[in-house]
Amino acid sequence: MSSKPADDHSSSASDSAEQWRRRRRLDEIFGDVVPETMADAGESAHTDRGRGWYEQNKPPHHG
Repeated sequence: MSSKPADDHSSSASDSAEQWRRRRRLDEIFGDVVPETMADAGESAHTDRGRGWYEQNKPPHHG
């Protein structure tokens, strides 16, 4: 059996605080390399281009 009580909420809080400190330390060292949220690929602003634009800008090897 584990030596930790199952209903010890203080260990959960200390684990969370430790994770936060670890994250802050990594951010200090490496910086914020990847943003927390990223734009979805389907949300790009190319929707105003009609079929004619794609036909005019089609590479020659696509016939």
